[in-house]
Amino acid sequence: MSIYHKEYRELQQIKLAVDCIIFGFNNNKLELLLIRRGFEPEIGKWSLIGSFVGKNEDLDNAANRILYDLSGLENIYMEQVKAFGNAKRDPSGHVVSITYSAMVLKSKYCEEKINQHDANWFPIDDLPEMVFDHNDMVDCAISRLRRRVRNFPIAFNLLPQKFTLPQLQSLYEGILNEPIDKRNFRRKVAQMEYLVKLEEKDMSESRKGAYYYRFDEDLYKLKQNFNL
Repeated sequence: MSIYHKEYRELQQIKLAVDCIIFGFNNNKLELLLIRRGFEPEIGKWSLIGSFVGKNEDLDNAANRILYDLSGLENIYMEQVKAFGNAKRDPSGHVVSITYSAMVLKSKYCEEKINQHDANWFPIDDLPEMVFDHNDMVDCAISRLRRRVRNFPIAFNLLPQKFTLPQLQSLYEGILNEPIDKRNFRRKVAQMEYLVKLEEKDMSESRKGAYYYRFDEDLYKLKQNFNL
């Protein structure tokens, strides 16, 4: 047996997993969905939702399966973040984890499935200690999200189909964790032809009300210019 054949057989003992970092938005705060781990090692601690990749299963399919099992949602915006491969990251053995981040509209997920997994939402500025290197995974995903939301319209996945400009600004302030100048924000938004102003108003916050807008994805694909 050649040394390369031996190494190949040893590498087959490494397990491959996917962990999903699921973001939501509530009360002007970016939140993270965590589950209470129900088995050893580190039973009872908070954890990202994850699973081993099945035989003949693609990574993206595994991530979508995990998200559906937890939330009941399909066709959700999701992107691969990073591989975590420290040989000692999981005390049960050598497990390489590929992290995915997803953004879900909290009003649409299945409450029953969430309860089945003993899951809970946490503001990202008040996260509990998690198992293994999951805190590092989340930090990495948040940093990536904050970079990308300025140049890509991915944050709209956290809003309902119609929204007001104050809601949009609150969302960006929640993600970036910093105040945004209202006048500059409105000036940039006014240049976005793919933000379509509707005739309907939200009258819940003031007598004057705030017009609703919607994000036109098809129009954005034609323009491909986004900067907030």
